[in-house]
Amino acid sequence: MASELKNLSEYNSDEIPSAKGFRFAIVHSEWNSEITNPLCDGCIKTLIKHGAKETSIKLFHVPGSFELTFACSELVKTKNYDAVIAIGCIIEGETRHFEFIAAAVANGITQLNALRTIPVIFGVLTPASQQQAIDRAGGKYGNKGVEAAVTAIKMIALKGRIRKKKFKILEH
Repeated sequence: MASELKNLSEYNSDEIPSAKGFRFAIVHSEWNSEITNPLCDGCIKTLIKHGAKETSIKLFHVPGSFELTFACSELVKTKNYDAVIAIGCIIEGETRHFEFIAAAVANGITQLNALRTIPVIFGVLTPASQQQAIDRAGGKYGNKGVEAAVTAIKMIALKGRIRKKKFKILEH
């Protein structure tokens, strides 16, 4: 969560596994493109920074955030990607439309993660204002796209460790 206490773009690079050899699909909402374009750019640059080849990152556009779930679901079914990243921005307005769309997208992405075997990352901003969105799309609180990329890499690595049964058992 980005706030005065956390910058979305700050993380310890040494703790991020290599993205080399991984394949990523990014589903990019065209609605609020002045926000989603920088989020998408931050995501792509971060994946490449951590070893992903540009050719292993595929970008898919959807009209709005509501359509993210469908596109992510279809991409997961192809089994062509190690992770799918949903990038969107739903800004609260004067009507209840925001509540329904934000809840639907969050629930849809959650269901994909529960039912499928490929991580689907929620890189969707749900700010109360345009300024809050700007602050989280490369502004003073960093870039949610960077956070989404880091999360995707970490989740692919976690999946690999679980499948190979290579994880630490914590003793209390």
